[in-house]
Amino acid sequence: MGVLNVTRESFSDGGKFFALEKAVAQGMQLADDGADILDIGGESTRPGSKPLEEEEEIRRVIPVIQELDRQISIPMSVDTRKARVAALALEAGAEMVNDISALSYDSKMADVVAAHQVPVVLMHMRGTPETMQLEPHYDDLIGEIRDFFVERLTFAVKKGIPVARIILDPGIGFGKSVEQQHNLILLKNLSSFTDLKRPLLVGPSRKVFIGKILGLPSEEREEGTMGAVAVAICNGTNIVRVHEVKKMRRVVQVVDAIVRCS
Repeated sequence: MGVLNVTRESFSDGGKFFALEKAVAQGMQLADDGADILDIGGESTRPGSKPLEEEEEIRRVIPVIQELDRQISIPMSVDTRKARVAALALEAGAEMVNDISALSYDSKMADVVAAHQVPVVLMHMRGTPETMQLEPHYDDLIGEIRDFFVERLTFAVKKGIPVARIILDPGIGFGKSVEQQHNLILLKNLSSFTDLKRPLLVGPSRKVFIGKILGLPSEEREEGTMGAVAVAICNGTNIVRVHEVKKMRRVVQVVDAIVRCS
């Protein structure tokens, strides 16, 4: 899954693809580089960020989706927690919803997903982007996230979303403490979620925990991201959400071949 942030505020590439023509060009490049899915978002969810006004999010992402729908053949996902944004994106050509709130931020989101019968990513997050890094604490990190997944799966199915269309994301970097090594523990124990029998999506790309280990800024965390991606696949991940598609795809192909060999 290639990341296309149409934002001014994202931690790693905010403003770089904010203009329509630059966003479309980047989306086409990610597709050419081998992305299987393009994830397009207009709202930054970096730690401490405040919610973006709905109309501004629509102005950012809908024209990009409309234009890319004419240019690329791979499916597009809309990265949003707002039902109206999701609905307009799906009408514009998106085929999937990636909701960091796992259908909890907007009470109408589950109905939109169910009505369009599209895949949806349910991500775990403690708090909101604005509050999630204010001393996050878990008594049982893996157990609590697993319980969250079970509850959200049950909710989604009751709302009419087929379980076969649900993807789970443990939320690397979202309400997880770098000091308490929550992200490292998660990556090491991803196989704990495979018995839920849903595809796992993991997004470690350029995250702070990698920078902490390496002492590097976001633009220099490529090799660290490769390491995290490799571990994620070895431990049962099905989809990796990344910024550098061409190189990460090569990592994925080799690790996947090793994991799947008999």
